[in-house]
Amino acid sequence: MKKFEKASRIHQLPEQFFAKLSSKVAKKVQDGHDIINLGQGNPDLPTPDHIVQRLQKAAENPLNHKYSPFRGMPYIHQAVADFYKREYGVSIDPETEVAVLFGGKAGLVELPQCLANPGDIVLVPDPGYPDYWSGVSLAEAEMHMMPLLEENQFLPDYSKIPAHIADKARLLFINYPNNPTGATADESFFKETIAFAEKHNICIVHDFAYGSIGFDGVRPPSFLQVKGAKENGLEIYTLSKTFNMAGWRVGFAVGNPSVIEAINVLQDHLHVSLFGAVQEAAEEALIASYEPALDLSDIYESRRNVMVQAFTEAGWDVTAPKGSFFAWFKVPEGFTSESFSDYLLEHANVAVAPGVGFGEAGEGYVRVALLATEERIKEAAKRIQQLGIFSPVK
Repeated sequence: MKKFEKASRIHQLPEQFFAKLSSKVAKKVQDGHDIINLGQGNPDLPTPDHIVQRLQKAAENPLNHKYSPFRGMPYIHQAVADFYKREYGVSIDPETEVAVLFGGKAGLVELPQCLANPGDIVLVPDPGYPDYWSGVSLAEAEMHMMPLLEENQFLPDYSKIPAHIADKARLLFINYPNNPTGATADESFFKETIAFAEKHNICIVHDFAYGSIGFDGVRPPSFLQVKGAKENGLEIYTLSKTFNMAGWRVGFAVGNPSVIEAINVLQDHLHVSLFGAVQEAAEEALIASYEPALDLSDIYESRRNVMVQAFTEAGWDVTAPKGSFFAWFKVPEGFTSESFSDYLLEHANVAVAPGVGFGEAGEGYVRVALLATEERIKEAAKRIQQLGIFSPVK
């Protein structure tokens, strides 16, 4: 068969590191092994019934069988504005400060293409969500990595960014609650970020994918709650984690009108808007009770507590995350993050994600997801203890 040469931008895209992990897990499952998969980021519980029922009803409406308006139905824009006002006390103009996205990932990949020219710099957290890298690559921009270190509570230290780098930067990605570390940020950090961005004329992009998941009685703040946020950036919100709607592919960019317009212009050329029935279901999620999201966060907190106790009793010295549905655990001496992940999969049938897949500063850690039942988490700890790597707590 004739083979056509790929464009250089395809060759330059970063490797999808976790495709390799998924392949390893799938092979073990095919071979008949009982794999406890704590390496995935795919919610394991169903979407709340009232949202599903709204979709079912909306799918029967012939009006939803037509193309939707390019930039989404007016009611979904209004629902996002009402949601932010109700949950965060933030006033949003539904016409100029909301863009509908095909999931949060789409917006994160599109933004560098909207604001960065070839050779411009984008400030990216390390470790961080790898699809930030994809958007930067497609924009033919350059990344400057901001290490997220345990001694700084996994927050970037802006004083370590050289002035000539900051002056050349067009975007700055932050993400709290954080994937992969499970760290959280407060309003004082957002104020510091805004001051840094204002000084260097950088657009802040806050990835708020895990905004509904906070522990120990602390609800994660929205970046937009801080004075000056909309003037200096925007927030990406998704229903994937808040309401277990990962497969529905619906999210929003909310904030600075000039950036929202840039996203909309790009998407005018890429898409026609979301299926109308999905937009109706998203409206239902946003305007109905927030209780399902709070209940889900409580489930993750309970799983976190079980995991930390069970893994500690197995001898693994672990630190509890403050938010998200991920934990960030150090690997034992003698292992790299990837070799330890491979070892657990091969000898314990437990899958975790190697930290190096999130950036060089992720070396020495693995990401462990809270996306299994408490019984399976306890079983994973038991299997790990039986390996004899750690000394069990007596």
